Amino acid sequence: MSMISADATTETSPPTTSVRYTAGDVAIAIPTYGRDQVLVDTIQSCLDQAEPAGELIIVDQTPQHSPEVEATLAEWHRQGTIRWERLKHPSTPAAMNRALELSSKPLVLFLDDDVLLAPGSVAAHAAAHDREDRWIVVGQIIQPWQQPTDITHPPSPPGALRADLEFPFHSQTPCALQNVRAGHMSVRRDRAVEVGGFDENFHGAAYRFETEFGRRVIRAGGEIRFEPRASLRHLRAERGGTRTHGNHLVSPSPHHGVGDYYFALLHGWRTDVAWYCARRMMREVCTRFHLRHPWYIPVKLVGEIRAFAWACALVRRGPALLGTERR
Repeated sequence: MSMISADATTETSPPTTSVRYTAGDVAIAIPTYGRDQVLVDTIQSCLDQAEPAGELIIVDQTPQHSPEVEATLAEWHRQGTIRWERLKHPSTPAAMNRALELSSKPLVLFLDDDVLLAPGSVAAHAAAHDREDRWIVVGQIIQPWQQPTDITHPPSPPGALRADLEFPFHSQTPCALQNVRAGHMSVRRDRAVEVGGFDENFHGAAYRFETEFGRRVIRAGGEIRFEPRASLRHLRAERGGTRTHGNHLVSPSPHHGVGDYYFALLHGWRTDVAWYCARRMMREVCTRFHLRHPWYIPVKLVGEIRAFAWACALVRRGPALLGTERR
């Protein structure tokens, strides 16, 4: 089985040089699937920035929008306000890789398609990329039930499998991280391409694909920074996006879990990996819902077993990175 070692470390490098970017050096990239008016609202919040991004790329995987949204997107594209790219096959990692290919700016800011970007966030991302070794900046994410909160998150051991997986992204405290959220992160485009972009082996909901990308960046010598001055509100639209894959609690589909198992197995056959996979399998069938509806336990367990088997096959095949033949 081929694997990526999570314990790989880089040699201590000399002090990094400072760099300076502005909002005009940022390309906003929004992969979207199954969203209509909320997508328009997301784009509008980007256009309303006092210091707007230099480029706005919409990588659209929706087969058909409502007539009103279709007309709005087409008009924005015609005016040059957005670059509207259509893809036939939905895949978040593939859409983000396509945005990296399309962008002409040194920084690419990835956003979910159901968010409202706070004023000044594009400029805050640009300013946070002030060091040559800072390859990723993750912004604050406020869920509907949250408010920005002063939280100091204890640092995780370097290379740990579960490092920062529980990080509170509504925190107001800047810090270094070993995890990212694809719905609000900016990357150095050249460095992201250099490490292979996003692994398109993450299928379905593509769970943990961004964490795997972040770990690859760290192993290559890059730094991840959490910057709460860049902030957004996640609207969690009920339709579209990963919710298109249905209710994971009652589904035998492997699409809901394959990414999580694949992420873990890329670290090799280790005790913590085995425990991570076993813990997930138990957790997914021991919910309150399953205690009330026990007839769904075997259904869900079938989905988890299928997901684990699929993840094993993907690891044997090797990563599907940007520029590889299997793309």
